Amino acid sequence: MLIFSYAGFFTFLSSTVFLLGYISNNSLFPQALSSKEEKEYIDKFEKGDLEARKVLIERNLRLVAHIAKKYSSPNSNFDDLISIGTIGLIKGINSFNSKKGVKLSTYVSRCIDNEILMHFRATKKLNSEVYLNEPIRKR
Repeated sequence: MLIFSYAGFFTFLSSTVFLLGYISNNSLFPQALSSKEEKEYIDKFEKGDLEARKVLIERNLRLVAHIAKKYSSPNSNFDDLISIGTIGLIKGINSFNSKKGVKLSTYVSRCIDNEILMHFRATKKLNSEVYLNEPIRKR
């Protein structure tokens, strides 16, 4: 039996609805941070502020959608690309080092690209696998 608190369930539900709103309607994306705001939040995050990390992730979701649109095709689900790109965004923000002199958006966009490309490589490998329970096609 699964036991959960109502507060935990409400938090999960509201974050899921919030994410679906981002995915389904472009107008719900928050505005990107200005350079000054971005620097402030990066400094806070590097000092251990997890709320600043959350803001950096939320304010860069528009970038994820932009990059996912570049890889969108009839064979790929756009919502999946957004989800995979968001994982790349989170990884990028977690590993970002402001002391290297690279803009956050530049660094994170490469992380998002890499995550989506890794997904495509993994699915390509799965498509070439043959299973024993599949029927043999006659030509």
